[in-house]
Amino acid sequence: MKRSSIDSQHLMRRAEDLITAASNRYRITVQVANRAQRRRYEDFDAVDDHKMKPVIRAVIEMSDELTQPEIIGE
Repeated sequence: MKRSSIDSQHLMRRAEDLITAASNRYRITVQVANRAQRRRYEDFDAVDDHKMKPVIRAVIEMSDELTQPEIIGE
């Protein structure tokens, strides 16, 4: 049974891109953790979206925002 359809190497590249682009590694780590925690509680009722863990989803979303600045919204 596969939990996620994302490749681990791809996820590692995205995380590395986030860390490289950040001026402070601690701050980006905290931002990912905070976003994952928010998403976990926002999507708590979504039954079909439990295949991807909140931290993985946060890394993917934040790396997308890094490469596509027009979708940034906080």
